[in-house]
Amino acid sequence: MPRQVYRPTRIQTIWLLAAGACAIGAALYVRYRIIEVSAVGLACDGGMQGWQCDVRKGATALFNNSVFGYGAAIVGLLNLVRPSVVLLTLGLVAGGAGVVLYNGALSALGLGLLILSLARPAPEPE
Repeated sequence: MPRQVYRPTRIQTIWLLAAGACAIGAALYVRYRIIEVSAVGLACDGGMQGWQCDVRKGATALFNNSVFGYGAAIVGLLNLVRPSVVLLTLGLVAGGAGVVLYNGALSALGLGLLILSLARPAPEPE
């Protein structure tokens, strides 16, 4: 008898939807209200100190080094080997944020690997 494919439970699916929506919403806010607003950029470059400048500097450093993309791809590969809800959550958060924050190619690869992991057999119970 073939093993069942990996499927999150209903509660886990709700959790994954909420985590993905929060990650994408936060990334959209950071991109369109902090990074791309020229007044915020000019103020931060002019020496203003505040949470917006800290978020702008941190997000810029992360997407310039493709942290979101590499994180989504690595977590997607790990989840393909051994699926779990924790890895799915991390992959969705990194992939969703990466797609919005300028790391589209690697983040999309990671999200594709997450989708592929739903088609493989569930892990053996220990």
